[in-house]
Amino acid sequence: MNNNLPFISVIIPCYNEEHFIGPCLDSVLKNDYPKDKMEVLVIDGMSKDKTREILKEYNKEHSFIKILDNPKKLCPIGLNVGIKNAKGEIIVRLDAHNIYDKEYISKSVKYLHEHNADNVGGIWKMVPRTNDFLGKAITLVLSSPFGAGNARYKTTSENEKPKQVETVPYGCFRKEFLEKVGLFCEFIDYSEDIELNQRIIKAGGKIILAPDIVSYYYTRTSMKDFVRHTLRNGIWITYPLKLRKFLFKWRHLIPFAFVLSLIISFILALVWHIFWILFIFILTAYFFTSIWFSFKIAFREKKIAYLFALPFIFFLFHLLYGGGSIWGIIKIVMEYGR
Repeated sequence: MNNNLPFISVIIPCYNEEHFIGPCLDSVLKNDYPKDKMEVLVIDGMSKDKTREILKEYNKEHSFIKILDNPKKLCPIGLNVGIKNAKGEIIVRLDAHNIYDKEYISKSVKYLHEHNADNVGGIWKMVPRTNDFLGKAITLVLSSPFGAGNARYKTTSENEKPKQVETVPYGCFRKEFLEKVGLFCEFIDYSEDIELNQRIIKAGGKIILAPDIVSYYYTRTSMKDFVRHTLRNGIWITYPLKLRKFLFKWRHLIPFAFVLSLIISFILALVWHIFWILFIFILTAYFFTSIWFSFKIAFREKKIAYLFALPFIFFLFHLLYGGGSIWGIIKIVMEYGR
């Protein structure tokens, strides 16, 4: 039966992932796809921590795990290095920040054929890096519809049927099709999956979300990492407009509109006091909505402390994301003005 299975290449870009690359690779090794039918290419962005040492140990024990260099460090460049060096007819793109169910790979390949798809992905389950109160609270915010919007790979349950969607995290592709649509755009960082999936659809391709394909994403739970990651994601929603790439959906622009409305109404209120009413109304409506979602989470988790903490984390998340999106546009204007 193994003889009928295609040879696949698993590609994993990474940089300074000493705490996560081991569990990630362990979950790949536990996958039920035959190891003689796969290779694992870890594309390292010249890590400065112990990531490289860990990778070398895995390579010694498992010769099909190979290390490739990504001197430019950018994720899409690393992904393209992996694709270009891949021997498999099918590419399974993973992330070092996740661990994967034991049937993740086999089901991805299965659905790729069964649905005649061009990209197959699964759902995300978010888990905190640290098991403290802040870590859990941040994870609850990021996995809430009020925080995540309607991203289907975050809101779909495992018992649902596979469905055609506009984007999925990571993905399983035929190498031939990836080469046809042009691989990952190397000028877009942190939004490369969305941009590639747009080109797949434009080329007439089909993207399938299979809810029984599950990965567990380690959320950034220190305040420093949370702030930096959220701000960066906001920037890379609008900054690709510089390349005439429209990567955003309405859910991406809600924080942008929220923060922009606060800024505009505040500035106008300094001149015309009547606009203080608008400014206060926007904030009040937001916080009532935030408290409602926080109450639901606190009730579900049976922890009253979340009712007091989550509204502030929601606000910080939306403020940073929306502010990042505004800064992305400002960067474009500044660069065109040079």
